[in-house]
Amino acid sequence: MNLQLVKPTVDMKEQYMDYDLEWKEAGEKMNPGIFRNMNPDRFEELVKALHEIELGNGAREVPESVYFLLKEKDRILGAVTIRHSLTERMFNTEGHIGAGIRPSERRNGYATKILELALDQMRGLGIQKALVTCNEDNIGSEKAIIKNGGVRDNDFLESHGNIVKRYWIML
Repeated sequence: MNLQLVKPTVDMKEQYMDYDLEWKEAGEKMNPGIFRNMNPDRFEELVKALHEIELGNGAREVPESVYFLLKEKDRILGAVTIRHSLTERMFNTEGHIGAGIRPSERRNGYATKILELALDQMRGLGIQKALVTCNEDNIGSEKAIIKNGGVRDNDFLESHGNIVKRYWIML
């Protein structure tokens, strides 16, 4: 099976619309969260905004690179954002990488693969140590982090009571 990370391009609109619809039909918030406030009907603008965010010109706190995990170049299985640096909040709760796998494709090893490929991209950015986090109840993400070499650090307790598990991965 050919899996690859690909930056979003305007010709992926139909694939993205299908991806977005699946998240909505599942009644879930799309992950990574960078997509939540972007209108899928204006996909061309979304792609442009993601490019600006990567350059550090967007409304995000730090530059971020966004990729889709594609299967055989025609189906979006998931998405990942790679933060080039961390604010204090990101250090506590979000880490360098945020990812999500579409609901129908979970439990197939894709979370482990998207993280592996994202870590490869981080090496290319010159980042030597990646902080990866997950909520305490997200067993699938925790397994993917550990399979990719995650070493547990101190947890972070958010103000609303959520426990964020924090892991470091040496690149």
